[in-house]
Amino acid sequence: MVKLCDATLSEVAEKVAIPTYDRSQLRVGIAHFGVGNFHRTHQAAFIDRILHVEGNERWGIVGIGLSAGVESEKKATNFRQQDCLYTLTEFDSDGSAQSRVIGAMMGYLHAPSDPEGVLDLLSDPELRIVTLTITEGGYEVDERTGKFRVDRPHIQADLNSELPKNVFGYIVRALARRRAAGIAPFTVVSCDNLRQNGNTVRKAILGYATAWDSELTEWIDENLSCPNSMVDRIAPYVADEDRARLNEMTGVDDVIPVMSESYLQWVMEDNFPAGRPKLESVGVELRSDVETYETVKVRMLNATHILMSYPALLLGYRYVHDAMRDPRIVDLLETFLDVDVIPHLHGPEGVSLDEYKDLILNRFSNPAIGDQLIRIATDGASKIPVFHAKTIANQIETGMDVRRGALLFACYAHYLGGFDDGGARIDVTEPTLDPTDRTLADDRGSSGLLTIPTFAGLGLADSPEFVAEYLQFREQIASEGVASALESAIVVRERR
Repeated sequence: MVKLCDATLSEVAEKVAIPTYDRSQLRVGIAHFGVGNFHRTHQAAFIDRILHVEGNERWGIVGIGLSAGVESEKKATNFRQQDCLYTLTEFDSDGSAQSRVIGAMMGYLHAPSDPEGVLDLLSDPELRIVTLTITEGGYEVDERTGKFRVDRPHIQADLNSELPKNVFGYIVRALARRRAAGIAPFTVVSCDNLRQNGNTVRKAILGYATAWDSELTEWIDENLSCPNSMVDRIAPYVADEDRARLNEMTGVDDVIPVMSESYLQWVMEDNFPAGRPKLESVGVELRSDVETYETVKVRMLNATHILMSYPALLLGYRYVHDAMRDPRIVDLLETFLDVDVIPHLHGPEGVSLDEYKDLILNRFSNPAIGDQLIRIATDGASKIPVFHAKTIANQIETGMDVRRGALLFACYAHYLGGFDDGGARIDVTEPTLDPTDRTLADDRGSSGLLTIPTFAGLGLADSPEFVAEYLQFREQIASEGVASALESAIVVRERR
């Protein structure tokens, strides 16, 4: 196999498609925090297409890694040894695949090792856009109050340090440098699955700025643009066996290959005062009704994804497409969408929610990408409030059937125990839960899980019906297994 780097691209071209633009002529116009698989299969893939369009040479990307530790340092090394090139393989539902080398990333900075380098990059007048995929829980904005959680210990530590570690510390301090130098702000674009993600990232930046330098806040508020955007693509983890399989398919020795489904969507507000690439030339939808797209995607696709993940894991499944072969899982998802969501949701003009439902279920059934349920389930404490808060609140307020939501929380609580119904271990990763939260979640005879900080703002513990259904499902799962609970959850009840 041919090792992947700039010097070997001509050899790689004999095996897989490579960039036809001249990478040596690119300039950095975009910085991205959180260079995970999603960014590399979504935003970077779009920018790679844009770089093939004449006149867009200034929009190369530099990735920024925020995490400390050996694994993060290894990731930085892997990017650098391949000149930030990597292969992307897109799988259709029929199993066919297309592979190409993505050349949009021009560099990678490991922030813990080089914080000044990150600040220098963000302060450069040529840097016009900063994008983020930092997970739903990374914004530190309270769902209940809409305020930035400035009291968090790690935020306080960041505010009082000479150099930042937090993404908003980097952004705010870079904006301060730009203001002092008379340089206009960059545009900040969130690419995370949040409702009104542009508004959310703006709240986080202003919240951090107010605590760090209140005088700077007014300038940021008047000048900073944070357009809302909606992103969509399924990009699974790439395990060692996946890496070997992908490299065998491409004939390229790539230490950081990625894969995804063929479906790809990006809808965004056109609000880039500092300039932007020709996004519309490669299929990005520039619209004024992004919030409607966001709402539909979050409450249908993302909510359905996480709703299926916990009962499916407890049933012993590990891959999404395998779970979708179980009629009980499909019945749960269809009941949730048909009864709990679609009748209470307005879609964008020209979009059929029933057709979107069919598209979602078809995408989940794609066996070619081998999407892992644990990828979806991980950090559920951050994801569940984002994806399910509105639906459950509407059910409680209007006296509707709350059992699908109660099942979700009951299954999540049992998932936290780390074993499925067959006794097999589940690798649970919940970074936002502390030992007190875990203790509350462990007590299946109480509603303690519903009161932990990440869920408290949803008001679930204040709903007698929700608490009763949650406790019943917890007991049913413990005594009879999740399959019995699933059967109970898909029987539709009339409104009270």
